[in-house]
Amino acid sequence: MCGIAGCWEPQAGRDADALAALARRMGQTLHHRGPDDDGVFVEAAAGLALAHRRLAIIDLTPLGHQPMPSADARYVIVYNGEIYNFEEVRSELAARGHSFRGHSDTEVLLAAIVEWGIDGALSRCDGMFAFALWDRAERQLWLARDRVGKKPLYYGRTPHGLVFGSELKALLGHPRFEPEIDTDALTSLLRYDYIPAPRSIYREVRKLEAGHCVRFDEATLAGTGWPPSRPFWDAQARIRAALANPFGGSEEDALAALDELLRSAVRLRLHADVPVGLFLSGGTDSSLIAALAQRESAQPVQSFTIAFADRHDVDGAYARRIAAHLGTAHTEFRVSGADALAVVPRLPEIYDEPFADVSMVPSVLVAQLARRQVKVALSGDGGDELFFGYSRYLRALRNWRWHAYLPQGLRRLLGRWLVRGDLEIARTGGLRTIGMEMAAEDIDGIYLNRISRWRSPLRVVHGAEEPPTAYTARPLADAGLSPAQRMMSLDFLAYLPEDVLVKLDRSGMSVGLEARSPLLDSRVAEFAFSLPDAMRARESEPKHLLKALLRRYLPDELVDRPKAGFGAPVGSWLSGPLREWADDLLSEESLRRDNLLDASSVLRRWNAFKRGERKWHTHLWSVVMLQSWLAWQRDFRAARRSA
Repeated sequence: MCGIAGCWEPQAGRDADALAALARRMGQTLHHRGPDDDGVFVEAAAGLALAHRRLAIIDLTPLGHQPMPSADARYVIVYNGEIYNFEEVRSELAARGHSFRGHSDTEVLLAAIVEWGIDGALSRCDGMFAFALWDRAERQLWLARDRVGKKPLYYGRTPHGLVFGSELKALLGHPRFEPEIDTDALTSLLRYDYIPAPRSIYREVRKLEAGHCVRFDEATLAGTGWPPSRPFWDAQARIRAALANPFGGSEEDALAALDELLRSAVRLRLHADVPVGLFLSGGTDSSLIAALAQRESAQPVQSFTIAFADRHDVDGAYARRIAAHLGTAHTEFRVSGADALAVVPRLPEIYDEPFADVSMVPSVLVAQLARRQVKVALSGDGGDELFFGYSRYLRALRNWRWHAYLPQGLRRLLGRWLVRGDLEIARTGGLRTIGMEMAAEDIDGIYLNRISRWRSPLRVVHGAEEPPTAYTARPLADAGLSPAQRMMSLDFLAYLPEDVLVKLDRSGMSVGLEARSPLLDSRVAEFAFSLPDAMRARESEPKHLLKALLRRYLPDELVDRPKAGFGAPVGSWLSGPLREWADDLLSEESLRRDNLLDASSVLRRWNAFKRGERKWHTHLWSVVMLQSWLAWQRDFRAARRSA
């Protein structure tokens, strides 16, 4: 796992030394992602520079060094990720006459591109990755991001061309990159706690979408628009294909197929030339991954969990019992509230753009602690979105069924009357909450209400338009999905890559820890898409199929337990130890400094919260994270200018 960065500015007029210095400067901002090695490549005649920071996982020798040229010298790549099936692809390439100097997956990816082209290579290589590929013959630059969106990739414009990188820090490392805040994107942050691709916090920057690649040439660099990206693995198309060819076997057949798929996914992700461990929270997903990993390993697998010393921690107790039953080498890190609070000031630097998922704090803590012993950790992410794990799914379905008791016209009229005025009041419960649900046209509208923090962010962000997202554009509306399938699909398209996997990537890579998610193997995802609701979305037992499979490895008393979140008590923090810090960030002077938000709307909620209206902490946390990030990026950009 690594960090990549670079620029392509044909008209900037830099010589080779200047380009190399610029690339190193951009790459150095990503040192945390790749502390083991660094390298640059320049082609001065084209005005191109590539930078790489390496976290050595496969082939620890210098033969894995990047930027790496292809054997025929046509291509040069900077690559962040792991191709899990690289040995299989390598064997196929060897049979076609390719030879290899080392045994890195990077070299295999390059050879696959030489043999089959970009599309053919991407269709064969299954893993998590983001890369930039320079085609020296065609003078084209390709950017690509993995199928599910595990690894990030940003790209933006300078006055002379293109900059790109694993994180925004790398783009900010370019001296001519002076972006402006995208106020439209802020409406997404307030509603969802994150900014979905393809937008970013900056107007001049795009995030490459999951499963997509994009090609740049000198003509597109000279233009003002963005070249269209295209999918090489289209999640929507895969969902449609699964619906057209649903799984037709029994539940026992489904369990056997899922067991085989997950064991294969885990086996591939245990491969590394460095120590591998796993996160074990005690919940269904991480416990299943732990069970399968231990079964595939000849030695005890190292497992890690955190337990909060100053509160009753049920998860820690379950994790200990599960580890003992499976025989993992378990480490429990006991952390205090003070340990968690110490992370908060660093969140803007770690997460790189405004981000407000409250579980980002414990995610950083467990990554920091696991990194003391391992360089790679398996996680259970993906189970909720693929196998109906969120309680909000149940609540939305319940409310959707209530709609049937009133005629549509009357229901919507009554709903609009109940939610007149301040829509944010619906967050506090009562009739307005019911009204927001009644006014919804369909399950998409009900679910949007369930996942929204600010219900009307346009009233808070100055001069903004709310951009469409998967939750508002209604993708797959004609696909015949059930209400449960629709919610899971929307989360797979948006929440998973833009929140869950951002959290996993940034928390791990902030300390040079690679996180791998077997449940998000594309074969597992496509299998889940094909399952009927009776197996995949059973309301009486969320994650029914995963739990049924887990019972093959654990006794019932360790499987049948309530779901526990991996969050943080931000309400208590904001009213207690973080109150003075938040008071400063949410002061009228601070809010008016950037003039992005309506200060009166924010202050009204902050003052109500301080008077004891606890529900407002979910609204306020996103604003506090934005304000904290704005202060950080001002300091970061000022330091960059003076360097």
